[in-house]
Amino acid sequence: MQGDFNLSLEASGSVMSLTDFDPEVGQTDELCPDSQFEGIVGRSTAMLDIFTRLQRIAPYYRGVLISGETGTGKDLAARALHRLSPASGGRYVVLNCSAVVETLFESELFGHEKGAFTDATRDKAGLFEYADQGTLFLDEIGDMPLASQAKLLRVLQDREVQRVGSLQTRKVDVRVVAATNHDLRDLIAQNRFREDLYYRLSMVEIQMPRLADRVEDLPLLQRYFARRFADVFGKNISGLSRAAHARLSSHSWPGNVRELENVIGHAAMMTRDGLIDVPDLPEYLQNEPEGVRTNTEACETLHDQERMIVIRALAAAGGNQSRAARALQIGRDALRYKVRKYRLRVSRSENAFVVSA
Repeated sequence: MQGDFNLSLEASGSVMSLTDFDPEVGQTDELCPDSQFEGIVGRSTAMLDIFTRLQRIAPYYRGVLISGETGTGKDLAARALHRLSPASGGRYVVLNCSAVVETLFESELFGHEKGAFTDATRDKAGLFEYADQGTLFLDEIGDMPLASQAKLLRVLQDREVQRVGSLQTRKVDVRVVAATNHDLRDLIAQNRFREDLYYRLSMVEIQMPRLADRVEDLPLLQRYFARRFADVFGKNISGLSRAAHARLSSHSWPGNVRELENVIGHAAMMTRDGLIDVPDLPEYLQNEPEGVRTNTEACETLHDQERMIVIRALAAAGGNQSRAARALQIGRDALRYKVRKYRLRVSRSENAFVVSA
């Protein structure tokens, strides 16, 4: 695109001639190749930033902390780090810290020798040994007991483990990714998490955004899950009705992407004609009080405001996308996505740029 013309905006009625984003998101055709990154779906600015950080971190990290609410995709980010790292040829091992009995933590992580305690009938390697040359994902690390945190810190510092009941230490080469939905600084203040372990883990910290903070990804995620469940259930699902899309757009999504996945999975099972409609949604969404859906108009206003901001930035930049992206303080790829999202087309007409759909 040439950048040496003046930009004028062609108007139609009270609003410039731009076609609104079509809420009929049911098309189940192939997603744009750049809308997925290592199994994570998204093209919002927030997710593009996450993808960039994961790419930069993966070759070098020894420990990473991923924080975020339940259902935001912390496990997917951890798997992406493993696949992109030099340890991708090794095992990817998962421990849910909230599901382990406190007395068994040390044995699970570091292993034990036969006879170390009553039920130790044989030697057992711990997860650190099992993940040697690979990655250990410690999910919900905020729920790990303090005594186990101290021993984990020692392993992260020394890169060696000692089985319960053994005097021998074993060297391990393991990359550790920890995840939590807690604010670890609050837990530190409550003496429930070790500050030294936090700093050991958080040399790099990734904060996964809530679905409410990346609402522009909602249609993309709806299409992705509708297509996936169509394949799983062997059904021909054409997409979502406008009414269903409006209902989902107005929901606050406290369960984030995982909640959306469950909702679309439920609806895909219930639909009979291949078009997901409001009656196919879970009851709590069908019967959501009108007062809860007061953000629909605000979402539309936000949609229009962002579109106007992009257009004005392009106008100020004379149609030059690189200059417009710098003015908006976003990456050029993020701006290109927004141009596609709002279906903007800039063409020359009588020595001026005309923005149209």
